[in-house]
Amino acid sequence: MESALLHAESASQMQSLSFLDIALWVVLPYVSFAILIVGLAWRYKTDQYGWTSRSSQWNEPTILRWASPLFHFGVLFVFVGHVMGLVIPKAWTQALGVSQHTYHLIATIPGSIAGVMTILGLALLIYRRLVVKSVRVATTRMDIVTYVMLSIPVLLGGAATLLNQVLGGHEGYDYRETISVWFRSIFMLQPQAHLMVDVPLSFKLHIVAGLLLFCVWPFTRLVHAVSAPVGYVARPPVIYRSRDERRAHEITRGGMSD
Repeated sequence: MESALLHAESASQMQSLSFLDIALWVVLPYVSFAILIVGLAWRYKTDQYGWTSRSSQWNEPTILRWASPLFHFGVLFVFVGHVMGLVIPKAWTQALGVSQHTYHLIATIPGSIAGVMTILGLALLIYRRLVVKSVRVATTRMDIVTYVMLSIPVLLGGAATLLNQVLGGHEGYDYRETISVWFRSIFMLQPQAHLMVDVPLSFKLHIVAGLLLFCVWPFTRLVHAVSAPVGYVARPPVIYRSRDERRAHEITRGGMSD
């Protein structure tokens, strides 16, 4: 009986939603996740040699030495923060005695630092692409698409955090009662799109931009992010030698004498 009432209530809420709400919070998530999964499988099957970030370290290592760690570590911390905020229900942290204010501080301070790292690293990478001629020449159209589609959700995420969490008052916006519940409902095949109706616009734009990024992800150099470098730690170091040094080594090893 209770299940039937919940189903009827959910159906009533869906009927009250606009076409745009259904498109953004029901259709788009499933379409983007489907493209991401199928696209990655197709890319791996048809283009394993292109499954790489195509490093441009040879073109310019100085800026990259700072930009790459900032961006990659920043993105990693942001990803972990998103997973914790979206996947872990609010009731779990409350059961552990963590108040909303405490959770807000724990999430906002490290999240802001990670966001600044990501934005700064991405800005340096884009600057490097524009200023260093050898890197600019090697930039493809898909690289441009990648940077654009990556920059939009990153900047919108930073704006959402600043407006709603940093400047949003004592406890900020409690997204765990709306966005997080909606996100989990997607994977339970019972999308609660009505929870997204009154979410702040900056968060809505950030989510839509992120879902659109998933749509292009399999067709860009971002595919390398889903590859686990299991053998990297145990891999022997690669030794580079100049041509003159290698030639001298070969002459010495050959034992040439008069």
